[in-house]
Amino acid sequence: MRSIFTLIHVLGLVTMGFSGLMATCFLTSYFNQDGVTQAFLDAMLISFCVGALMFLPTLKIPKKLSRQAGFLLVAMTWSLSPMICTLPLLLALPNMTLVDAYFETMSGLTTTGATVMSGLDTLPMSLNLWRSELNWIAGMGIIIFAVAILPMLGIGGMQLYKAETPGSVKESELPPRIAQTAKALWFVYAGITVACILSLKVAGMGWFDAVCHAFSAMSLGGMSTHDNSVGFFDSVPIEIVLTVFQLIAAINFATHFVALRKQSLKPYFEDMEARGFLILVLSSCVLAASVLQYEGTYPDFWTALRHASFNLVTIATDSGFATQDFNQWPIFVPIWMLFLSCLSASSGSTGGGIRMIRTIILIKQARLEMFKFIHPFAIRPMKIGDTVISNNIITSVMGFIFLYFICIVILIFALLLTGLDFLTSFSAIIACFNNAGPGLNLVGPATNYSVLKDVQTMICTFAMLLGRVQIFSIVILFIPEFWRK
Repeated sequence: MRSIFTLIHVLGLVTMGFSGLMATCFLTSYFNQDGVTQAFLDAMLISFCVGALMFLPTLKIPKKLSRQAGFLLVAMTWSLSPMICTLPLLLALPNMTLVDAYFETMSGLTTTGATVMSGLDTLPMSLNLWRSELNWIAGMGIIIFAVAILPMLGIGGMQLYKAETPGSVKESELPPRIAQTAKALWFVYAGITVACILSLKVAGMGWFDAVCHAFSAMSLGGMSTHDNSVGFFDSVPIEIVLTVFQLIAAINFATHFVALRKQSLKPYFEDMEARGFLILVLSSCVLAASVLQYEGTYPDFWTALRHASFNLVTIATDSGFATQDFNQWPIFVPIWMLFLSCLSASSGSTGGGIRMIRTIILIKQARLEMFKFIHPFAIRPMKIGDTVISNNIITSVMGFIFLYFICIVILIFALLLTGLDFLTSFSAIIACFNNAGPGLNLVGPATNYSVLKDVQTMICTFAMLLGRVQIFSIVILFIPEFWRK
């Protein structure tokens, strides 16, 4: 019973927290007179009152949260928070349906960047800020989720921090307690975001666009203030700045913390995951540019490299910006981009997908199995750097990757069952599950997800949720053994 009261208490606190987050958009609307001030005021009052009705009655009740209730809390928080966040959209845009509003806010809070909205160039400033704020707050929430929740399942968090960053990034390098770790990572996240804002301003963006795009870049959320996304600016300096900061955001923030603490770039070279990520993505940029030039998509290699680099990086890092309609490119390139979105981003980053560390572990396990075929009596532990990877982590990683592909296959078939064509179904699920944003065909970068039917939209919404919480946190709730004492 105490767990139920604790659930209600925490959900009430979260609801009131979103009310506070709406305050910045309310003030933006008020001072800019963009016409939706009342909508944000009403949304603030509703969310605060609902949250207070949940929070205050449970304030003095002793708090206790079982392991089962902890995962139920994760599922409920990620499922109900987007519902709270729909209030400003529903009140300000009366033509928007609840399904579309829920999709939009789920996309924001899962840092997916997929959208059903058009007319972003003329959308009230405060609503564009709201979409970007959801990206930024959720981006940091993902990192804290990784170090606070996933350790319970042995599929991420501090277990993977130890395994994925040998050398300088050891457990001792991070503050020992979750609260201290969270503060340290928040400091790094906020500091790099400020640097991104200033860099975008110097590159030619206005202050408002710089803030919104920096929020989206650092969270790898991909929400833009323009229908043409970053293509609206047609600026090489802006594309370079966003490319660099998206690459930064896709690297483990623990590595950033140690690099800043030591004032050295050495931790990046010692982090096998960061090295693998950068080598894979940067070499893919050259490959994609070569294909685009060879196929005659662009007149010269440097133009091809410019457009291939930005759009490939933004999809590979699961951000979701775009400058070109890569739906029209030779099919190899956009499919390769979607493939990279499955595995490129580092754990402990704001990206989604399998994560690079799991890819490295899977490759090493495959090589180890081949070694055992050749030397059946040899004993060789798996290592990443100097760190021996335990069998528990290997088993968890393999189980995760199996569930990852099974879930994707099931969701693709679910979309096909609704009558959607294969390329749209395949790319939409890959993009949503990896929180990468635009897909191909009907949901390509030149269009958006508004073309989908309600049932198709809800399937994509569930894909975003399942991918963002790393599958186990939702699937485990349906396992009967999990609920047994």
